[in-house]
Amino acid sequence: MVTKIIEIDSEHIDKNKLNIAAEAIKEGKIVAFPTETVYGLGANALNSAAVERIFEAKGRPSDNPLIVHIADKEEVYELTESISEKAVALMDKLWPGPLTLVFRKSSIIPSIITAGLNTVAIRMPEHPVARELIRLSGIPVAAPSANVSGKPSTTTAQHVLQDLDGKIEMIVDAGSSRVGLESTVLDMTVEPPMLLRPGGVTPEQIEEIIGHIEIDKTILERLNIDNVPKCPGMKYKHYSPKAHVTLIRSRNMDNQVKKILDLAKNKRQEGKKVGVCATDQTINRYGGYEVLSMGNRDKPETIAANLFSILREFDDMGIEVILAETVDEDGVGLAIMNRMIKAAGYDIIQAD
Repeated sequence: MVTKIIEIDSEHIDKNKLNIAAEAIKEGKIVAFPTETVYGLGANALNSAAVERIFEAKGRPSDNPLIVHIADKEEVYELTESISEKAVALMDKLWPGPLTLVFRKSSIIPSIITAGLNTVAIRMPEHPVARELIRLSGIPVAAPSANVSGKPSTTTAQHVLQDLDGKIEMIVDAGSSRVGLESTVLDMTVEPPMLLRPGGVTPEQIEEIIGHIEIDKTILERLNIDNVPKCPGMKYKHYSPKAHVTLIRSRNMDNQVKKILDLAKNKRQEGKKVGVCATDQTINRYGGYEVLSMGNRDKPETIAANLFSILREFDDMGIEVILAETVDEDGVGLAIMNRMIKAAGYDIIQAD
């Protein structure tokens, strides 16, 4: 199979070109497309055979549910059993955007989408190309991140091609994703609602609209292997480069840098090629090692946007061990740390 790439200008969308991708989705084919979070791997959400091809292309476990993407808020009503007042408030304020809401599913949702659960995760993306593609297709689109399962998510069409060339029919290329981390997932089937996965919408933003929410402990801890995940990213190894990642945690930047330098020296003596995942504030303190900056500690949204690209760049450099700084877990930092902890397989060293 030859994977076709269609280039689309987000500011001047050529609907004739984009309609080629929409028709492919309607025909049961797999199309990777940009969202504001990461690139998604899209298929007709109401076609079980098409959705099965997503799992095959990614090598994704079948008990890992998918998110359904829609173009207009009204579509959510036929995909769900009921919608609470709090959910409506969030939809009004934060859709379109990087927020996924979990509802009781209606009967038209195939069980393969939900991993057999009676709930379905739905979001309306903000990216104009994603929205227009879904609208042109005329159907809800199931779309996990467009990467091989377990690897860092893709934020450019080139990343998608690296992972899935020849496995999918088409890639819609509209440049880099703005947010860089997958959407926030909030379970609306419980009271108070529960945050299942942090993302571009922070807990603080949600609570300003609907009041108190609970935070699932598995965001920063392991999910029991016997449990079925209610949303993507909860159970299996995720976001991991080929290199082994170790996180060095400290609220004192000097302690963090010193510990990383000590560990880097030891790993180099073992014959390992070492990379350091730093920030703008510390990148010049790791002389002699391959070092990349995730972004500015004072602007965590820059770290979120760069994280997956940095992990993939270390792979391209042939790095075997990545020693990574951590960030504070408030605001977007919670989403960053969720991804980093899973990328590291929970290998965390305290520097203090």
